[in-house]
Amino acid sequence: MALIESEQVGTANDAPRISEATFRDYFALLKPRVMSLVVFTAVAGVVLAPGDIHPFIAFVSILCIAVGAGASGALNMWYDADIDAVMTRTASRPIPAGRILPGEALAFGITLSGFSVGILGIVANAVAAGLLAFTIFFYAVVYTMWLKRWTPQNIVIGGAAGAFPPMVGWAAVTGGVSVESIVLFLIIFLWTPAHFWALALFKMRDYGSVGVPMLPNFAGEKVTKDQILIYAVLTALCGAAPTILGFASPVYGVVATLLGLGLVWFALLCRRMPEGDKAMIPAKKLFGYSILYLFAIFSLLMIDHFAASLWSNILWEV
Repeated sequence: MALIESEQVGTANDAPRISEATFRDYFALLKPRVMSLVVFTAVAGVVLAPGDIHPFIAFVSILCIAVGAGASGALNMWYDADIDAVMTRTASRPIPAGRILPGEALAFGITLSGFSVGILGIVANAVAAGLLAFTIFFYAVVYTMWLKRWTPQNIVIGGAAGAFPPMVGWAAVTGGVSVESIVLFLIIFLWTPAHFWALALFKMRDYGSVGVPMLPNFAGEKVTKDQILIYAVLTALCGAAPTILGFASPVYGVVATLLGLGLVWFALLCRRMPEGDKAMIPAKKLFGYSILYLFAIFSLLMIDHFAASLWSNILWEV
């Protein structure tokens, strides 16, 4: 372990100390829960893209996208260390807890960003690398440093960062973007506000304590619940779009519609939640279901794709 100068958040100890960072702490900087979603949707982009890709290139591409997402998380934690130290949900993160210094997190994030983009460009193509670089920039700079503390629409605009991975995966295979990859982007982009504002409803006090203008704190619960319902409806419609546009089967369309109706139903229950409800059970249920919805939609798209390919092969052999 290296001897480092103390920059520990929330302490006044200026003496040199031994770094307490462990592998687990650095892994936590990558926001592994968020990364799992990024990896999953990026895999979907690779699988659904037309054309062939060598398994090694596909693996390295997914790894680079995952590392790039982790780099974004590290840069986000570096910049947000001040508010993370105050919020109960984030106070135990490595930087506010004093296990990793801000400078270490910044260097870690920048290094991973450079490696992930550079390797993706070498192994796959420049378009995929450029999209990954833009995704990291958008999340770390546009969302974290600007939108998050400036506008209650922060998660709407900033949600684009989390919607790019399937498009990056698609570009790794095809070297470009298409209507299909844009639809994959839009499903996540439209899903993000309903998902995150459900969380923001039952974490209002946390965001209010640090002055982050999340919609429930800025516009109130009623406006937030109305907006959640609107975005839930838009997400449900977009979730069925692959069938309408012809790159998914009618079976997918039926199941996606049912899943979308479930999302709208939970959003309606959330909207009917009494003002000032402390338990906020409907909001918590919506948050949980929204995660299930997104994983189900992208799983169905991949299953539908494999089923179509298998059926096509059977017909070809016949």
